[in-house]
Amino acid sequence: MLQQRTRRVASAGFTLIELLVVMVILAVLAAAVIPRVVGRTEDAKRARAVADIESLGTALDMYHADNGEYPTTEQGLMALRQAPTSEPVPKGWNGPYLKKAIPLDPWGNEFVYTSPGEHNPESYDLVSYGADGQPGGEGRDADIGNWEEEEY
Repeated sequence: MLQQRTRRVASAGFTLIELLVVMVILAVLAAAVIPRVVGRTEDAKRARAVADIESLGTALDMYHADNGEYPTTEQGLMALRQAPTSEPVPKGWNGPYLKKAIPLDPWGNEFVYTSPGEHNPESYDLVSYGADGQPGGEGRDADIGNWEEEEY
């Protein structure tokens, strides 16, 4: 009787077949899930660029509310962190309007700010040039600007 009990305890682990079945099930699940997750990376970057543009736009609107005008192209987005010293020097600067440093777009490039804007002559244009960092482009290289309506 003692021999039978010892034999049962010694063989209480998983068999090779059981381990192979579990690994096959995990591989099938991974094959179904991974393509869906990997394909969404570019969509996530575009969504982040849109969110960053909206956030910078809010800070620019606060600057405008305090000073009556937007920073010039030369003053740039840095006017949201430090009071500009070049003309026109803002009289009501009440910043910094951004708590953190000016973000880069999701592809590591600077956002391009122009005021007055070509698309928004009464205010400003704020654009990310996409993955290629160059104006124009399609797909992942397409520009994302504050004058466009993005749907996600």
